[in-house]
Amino acid sequence: MSSDTLAPTPAAPDLRPSLVIVGAGPRGTGLIERIAANAPELYAGSGLDIHLVDPHPPGAGRIWRAAQSPLLWMNSHAEDVTMFTDETVVMDGPVRPGPTLHEWAGVDGRLFADRQLQGAYLSWVHEQAVAALPEKVTVHHHPRRALRVSGPREGRQQVWLEGRSRPLPADLVVLALGHLDAELDVEQRELASYADEHGLVHLPPDFTADSDLSALRPGEPVLVRGFGLAFVDLMVLLTEGRGGRYEGDTYVPSGREPVLYVGSRRGVPYRSKIGYDWTGERPPLPRFLGPAQTDELLARPGGFDFRRDVWPLVEKELGFAHYHRLFAAHPERTAIAWTDFEEKYAAASGEAEREALVASAVPDPADRLDLAALDRPLDGVRYASHEEFQDGLRRYVEDDLSRRHNPEHSADLSVFLGLLSVYGQLVRLGDIGSWWHGFFSYLASGPPGPRLRQLLALSRAGVLKFVGADMAVHAEDGVFRASSPTVPGFSVEARALVEARLPEPTLRRALDPLLRDLHAGGAGETADGLLRVDRLDGRVLDRAGRPHPRRFALGPHTDGRTPGAFTRPRTGGPAFRQNDATARAALVFLRDLGADAAARAPFRPGKGCSR
Repeated sequence: MSSDTLAPTPAAPDLRPSLVIVGAGPRGTGLIERIAANAPELYAGSGLDIHLVDPHPPGAGRIWRAAQSPLLWMNSHAEDVTMFTDETVVMDGPVRPGPTLHEWAGVDGRLFADRQLQGAYLSWVHEQAVAALPEKVTVHHHPRRALRVSGPREGRQQVWLEGRSRPLPADLVVLALGHLDAELDVEQRELASYADEHGLVHLPPDFTADSDLSALRPGEPVLVRGFGLAFVDLMVLLTEGRGGRYEGDTYVPSGREPVLYVGSRRGVPYRSKIGYDWTGERPPLPRFLGPAQTDELLARPGGFDFRRDVWPLVEKELGFAHYHRLFAAHPERTAIAWTDFEEKYAAASGEAEREALVASAVPDPADRLDLAALDRPLDGVRYASHEEFQDGLRRYVEDDLSRRHNPEHSADLSVFLGLLSVYGQLVRLGDIGSWWHGFFSYLASGPPGPRLRQLLALSRAGVLKFVGADMAVHAEDGVFRASSPTVPGFSVEARALVEARLPEPTLRRALDPLLRDLHAGGAGETADGLLRVDRLDGRVLDRAGRPHPRRFALGPHTDGRTPGAFTRPRTGGPAFRQNDATARAALVFLRDLGADAAARAPFRPGKGCSR
């Protein structure tokens, strides 16, 4: 693979087809793997130049690069991470199996590997994908940023790079940009301005490993808004990263830690990763939200509403997964036969009818699935004092850890499988709004259990304090002040505020100049500001809904976003399905383009037909 080279630009008949992929992280690598898998069937051209544009290393990209703290972990077991397809992926291309992270690295499958190890795995996958390409396909890496894409809809595109006066010629462009920085929204701008005026510290949404945390001073209170994975990274870097250590369940401070006051909309951390393996029969999914139901939603002349039309199907599907496992693995905790329950559950016409059935068939409320209570566990809950809330939330986290590591509650793992199945269908629907993605991450993509045990130790040590649900932050009296209805009358003030979450991946506020240019040029966007793409192959849509013949996009900045660029083995991998569809569409386009060029080329006596 060459690095930072520009392909020659001879006369059109001799010009090799050119594919530019902007983003060389796991999504770009997955696309190359699918190109290599499908090329023997679809592409027999005279050659192809693939240009990877990314300032970060191919494979690992920005998020998984080696140049970050070894203290930062993945939030998945090593055995649950794969970049390779299997027979559960519904796609037209061939399956090309390969090792999971734990098989490749030779580590315990239950290990939560650090991100550096995952980056090494992704780099290896990238190398294997490039090596599997046909002989006449050449990959060039350009360690630069892409600034814009120009060119007519029906003609060659030009991809302009930072620091280069000549563009890359591209017959097709695929944007695989991953997580991006964004300009501040109105509230964030006001908070940042207030911080500047009063000598405060305001750290806006960011990838935590890239944040400069040096301004957060030892012993001083720091308000933290956000209780997901970005918070966990922050917690690690400001404690162990500053010399603290754990002795069993006790945290021994270094004295360099600030005091973190954390809250969020829910007021609780993401649910712990489940700590046991699946045994026995899997739930037969999909059951109530599968291809037929998705096709019906897509075919509705007036479109669909997520809450009215989709969410009831999601609820029924997740409930089916939960109760299928409960009846199969723990029949002593049920009151009727599964066959009777399943028949009545399928026939139930609404939420109230299902709830009545469940109440009669599952005696213990703790065995019933209550998605609303799971989503907002502090709704309506009030504590008399800040100290009582600390005790209460520690009990909540302890209960969550206990349940998520106890196979007596294996219906929770069945719901997780249901969430993956549902996501595979919702990806096909396109613009479903942002709420679902947050709900999925909260239930299915939470931190490893050991991280929550560390959180408890930090709380007991007084390094970490909980604020509550619907945390409000006000800039007043020269400080930031936080409060929550969970503890009426309590507030805490600080001279530092950290927004512990990734920036929203919107077109209008993206700092990435390429996306901003696409938006200015008429690319379509959803109500949430995501780039609209064709559900079948990822082609970029304009504001009239027309697919661009030469531009594709994959990833979290699109309305076709998936749970991640890699996934658990044998779970269908929606990202793999998308990669395959885009790769096949690109290869067919480039093949036909080459055939057209060959047909138009003049006859040249004595010139060979290959190069």
